[in-house]
Amino acid sequence: MTNLSNKISGQNNASNNSMLESERSAAQLVIEEWKRPAHGTQYFAALSASMGAMAVGAAIGYSSPASAAFRYDNTTEVITDNSTFGNLYLSKEARGWFAGSLSIGALLGCMLAGLCINNIGRKGTMLVSVVPLLSGWILIGLAQNLSMLVIGRILCGLCTGISSLVVPTYTTEFASKDIRGALGTGFQLFITVGILYAYIFGWAMDSWRLLTVVCGALGFVFLLMAAFLKESPHYLLSKGKEMQARQSMQYFRGKSYDIQQEMEELKKSLKDSSDVKVTLSDLSTPYILKPLLITLALMVFQQLAGVNAVIYNINIIFQDSGSQLSDDMSTIVVGVVQVLATAASTLLIDRAGRKLLLSLSAGVMSFSISELFYPNVKEAAGSLATTINWTCVFIVTFTFEPLQGAIHDYGVYWLFGSISALNFIFCLAFVPETKGKTLQETTAYFGGPPS
Repeated sequence: MTNLSNKISGQNNASNNSMLESERSAAQLVIEEWKRPAHGTQYFAALSASMGAMAVGAAIGYSSPASAAFRYDNTTEVITDNSTFGNLYLSKEARGWFAGSLSIGALLGCMLAGLCINNIGRKGTMLVSVVPLLSGWILIGLAQNLSMLVIGRILCGLCTGISSLVVPTYTTEFASKDIRGALGTGFQLFITVGILYAYIFGWAMDSWRLLTVVCGALGFVFLLMAAFLKESPHYLLSKGKEMQARQSMQYFRGKSYDIQQEMEELKKSLKDSSDVKVTLSDLSTPYILKPLLITLALMVFQQLAGVNAVIYNINIIFQDSGSQLSDDMSTIVVGVVQVLATAASTLLIDRAGRKLLLSLSAGVMSFSISELFYPNVKEAAGSLATTINWTCVFIVTFTFEPLQGAIHDYGVYWLFGSISALNFIFCLAFVPETKGKTLQETTAYFGGPPS
């Protein structure tokens, strides 16, 4: 009996211990959940903001199937048949203006974006950017001459330039540290998705006017989704609206998450930034100038390698190539490759390192160069880099067909390929690896203050 009682007692103790362990595990899960920010609201906000990138991508990709659909006349710049929905006849020079004019608008948009995001907020800027986008699509869809096409493309370009600044800014400001890298790459990914979207519907539709409706519809989707976004806590706090900033932060992190530490860090970051006012003259400081020159060189190499000239004219390129695969299908294949490559770089960026990805492809450049800047000069340096980037886009896009006439198709692609090779060598020789390094360590690498 004694042995039986001891056995029963031991079983009860084991059972009690097991229950205690279960209770501790449950309590631990509650604590971990309390410490871990929610991701659902962040993913929704990133998706909503990235719809702006998809709308921009559709505007970029649109020129390729549309240019191929314009009837070509070798002697006359533009001829209309006096029908509201008639075809347009564009010369090569006119098609160059049609494709390249988006870059003019993007350049102007970059200049306006800085003023907008600091005065009407990140959400307000995204909503406002839809106005020129939809106006541009309407003008293109009803176009009777080159002027209407170009003005419409410039208006779409305004949204492109504004979105290229406000969407990544907004995303990085609300994203928690554990998923900031992944969400930050969403802008570039959705641009390639938007380009593919335009390519697919360009293949499916005979009318470039109907294609404007399909591409323009993304602007409405972006408008509806952006209307439900919460303003960035960073922006709200910078305007002295601490209560609204806390509410915004709590929304993005989840009801059970303690935001106090993150709010204190954000306050300190804003104070540090306000204490040090940076001007363009400060960019000449050696530890700022070195990464700036590297960034500008990367921007120039990327665009002079002809990537946007190819994207804007890819249908025509495949028409002239004599490929057995149809030009529309070839274009879609290129679009799919772009999406897959960008998605792969999203997964690899924190594993393979920034320098390796830069060396392999200039297309992932936007994920790494910002990490070279000292925090207080990111805005000034970024604005300069973006301006030079879109200037180069316009030059390359506008001169693409004249270059083909001057040095033939093979000469243009040899030129682009040579520039890409120089870019590869430049990345290996001068671009430092930032993987696993803090901003302070990166700054110290260039001779700046360690903290």
